[in-house]
Amino acid sequence: MLCEMCGKETETTARVRLERSILHLCEDCARFGERLDPPPPPVVPAAPGARPRPLAPLPRAPLGARRLEERDLYREIGELELASDWGKRVRAAREARAWTPEDLGKKLNEKKSVVLKIESGNFHPPDALVRKLERLLQVRLRADPGTTAPA
Repeated sequence: MLCEMCGKETETTARVRLERSILHLCEDCARFGERLDPPPPPVVPAAPGARPRPLAPLPRAPLGARRLEERDLYREIGELELASDWGKRVRAAREARAWTPEDLGKKLNEKKSVVLKIESGNFHPPDALVRKLERLLQVRLRADPGTTAPA
């Protein structure tokens, strides 16, 4: 490993805070700053050609702390799906406010073509855009998966 201060090749470096910067420094340069890591354990001399090993084993995190948090994808997706007539609902709500597709696009920070595709039903909008539409137009676009659209 290279010392980031003097460039000397060393077997181990220490993390040191030096003037609000954290550097990996050799033992000689580490004295100029505040050491963030404890000093490395002493190394037992080994046979020539073998890797040196520390005297004490390195501390390990508890088993439970290393596991990743489990995710429930069905909960993240949500229980509601787009209603079958969601494009018509968007168009009706927009026209009720006397907005053009350009006006709605500006309010959503989207292009006019995106609004037209949404209204025609040819574009399946992402969840964030569905929430924006519902909030802005004050219309319900999502329904329970088991229900059908009103006739």
